[in-house]
Amino acid sequence: MLRHISIRDFVIVDQLDIELEAGFTALTGETGAGKSILLDALALALGERADPSQIREGKSKAEITVVFSIVDSLLNRMKAFLDNEGFSLEDDGQTIILRRIIESNGRSRAFINGSLATLAQLKSLAEQLIDIHGQHAHQALMKTGAQRDLLDEYGQLQALRAEVSQDFHAWHEAKQQLNNALHAAEHLLKEKERLAWQVNELNEISPQPGEWAEVEENYQRLSNASRLLDGAQTALHHLQEAEPHVEQLLSQAYDAIEDLAKIDSHLEDARLAIESALIQSQEAAQNLNRYLQKIELDPDRLADIEERMKTLFSAAKKYRVNPEDLPQLWQDTQIQLQAIEDAQDISALEKKCAAQLAIYEKSAKKLTQARQKVAKDLSSKVTLAMQDLAMTGGQFAIHLETLAEPSAFGQESIEYLVAGHPGVQAKSLAKVASGGELARISLAISVITSEASQIPTLIFDEVDSGVGGAVAAMVGKRLQELGQKHQVLCVTHLPQVAACAHQHWKVTKQIKDLSTVSEINYLDRQGRIQEIARMLGGENLTDTSLRHAREMLSL
Repeated sequence: MLRHISIRDFVIVDQLDIELEAGFTALTGETGAGKSILLDALALALGERADPSQIREGKSKAEITVVFSIVDSLLNRMKAFLDNEGFSLEDDGQTIILRRIIESNGRSRAFINGSLATLAQLKSLAEQLIDIHGQHAHQALMKTGAQRDLLDEYGQLQALRAEVSQDFHAWHEAKQQLNNALHAAEHLLKEKERLAWQVNELNEISPQPGEWAEVEENYQRLSNASRLLDGAQTALHHLQEAEPHVEQLLSQAYDAIEDLAKIDSHLEDARLAIESALIQSQEAAQNLNRYLQKIELDPDRLADIEERMKTLFSAAKKYRVNPEDLPQLWQDTQIQLQAIEDAQDISALEKKCAAQLAIYEKSAKKLTQARQKVAKDLSSKVTLAMQDLAMTGGQFAIHLETLAEPSAFGQESIEYLVAGHPGVQAKSLAKVASGGELARISLAISVITSEASQIPTLIFDEVDSGVGGAVAAMVGKRLQELGQKHQVLCVTHLPQVAACAHQHWKVTKQIKDLSTVSEINYLDRQGRIQEIARMLGGENLTDTSLRHAREMLSL
């Protein structure tokens, strides 16, 4: 439920705070007083695009905050959504706060429970909390797409429709693959031949991961074998064979200082260093001996390695890659060749396409059957509502026409048909001549579909335009009944509708300090009498209009 709306420096609103309650709330005021500004601000907090021109003149930013109290039936779903998006409920465990800041430089920021959020996150969350029926809803209903969406929303068929859409796109993709294979056979054949030739050549070379680094290392070692052999022998000669050799000199030095270090401890570090050098020279000699046992001059092996290097380098140059990248090129080429061979399997693609179409047709059939059932129910309820809206004997029907071609929305088009009077042939809603009839039918549909909605808060923005008298009273009654199950907020110019509300707010426009300011005030019973009297007879209140207002509220 929407509990609180706070607006700061938005258009002509200086500072505005509204505490809302459950049930049916009416919002009234003279034309231009700022009722639409309130809904515009609310829409911004719900994720609509912002414009710096909406900031109150002379201010650097505008700020809108709305507070929702989550009913128990929605609590688990809201928790799951917030957790998935990285947010959480407020500390009381049942509150969601949406906040929007618009700055004069064109930037805007959105927050969910104090944490920065994207507009997409804000809008996704808001769609589960509040539903706004605009004053031009009847114009949108003239579009077949809107009629289809409304039927599916009323029947809660969104999940089934999403499944149909997914199956359609899977079939369409399979069909596209088949068409591509059929129309590009010649091109694919040439590409297949090129890739096959390249794979065969790389198969002969068979480059292995890490091979180039190993070949380079072996080449360096074999090509410098003589130099390596001579150097190792010379080093070993100096260590153990020369007269005197290194080990002999170090041993003599150690003998000379060993006893002296016992007399003077200051020589201990020198003794340890000489001892360490002697051990290291012995280890170095052992390593050189092992190295000399392994190293050999192998011109044949060197020739083989030089030939392998030449082969790998030549292939790398030909395919414009580094030699170490040849193994990956070989693998990628094999994958590409296999993909073309798979794509050229027309029979397999035809089977896949047929299988995907069968899956689509199965889910689309389920959607059709569900729509037929929902259409019958909605048609009956709207027809019944029309009898109370000065359209006695009128009929409303939803026609499902099978499409010639499958679509992502299913296998049928949806069209709303209306007969405004008995004996009149039902026609497309888009062809209803009377604007008043269209407005009344649209209102009936909006109210009935809202009754089935799981969204807790519903807002009706002058959807009662074009009606009056007893019809307006019936509209107010239906909104009042709707307020028993949902929180309903209605912007209205009709006193009959406002009189049915559980709560009543009035928007006024005043001049303060040479600036226009919009304000909103909660009306007690006496205030409601005066406002409804104004709506009945104008600014000059009379005893008659006041008496009529009291009667309307009493009823």
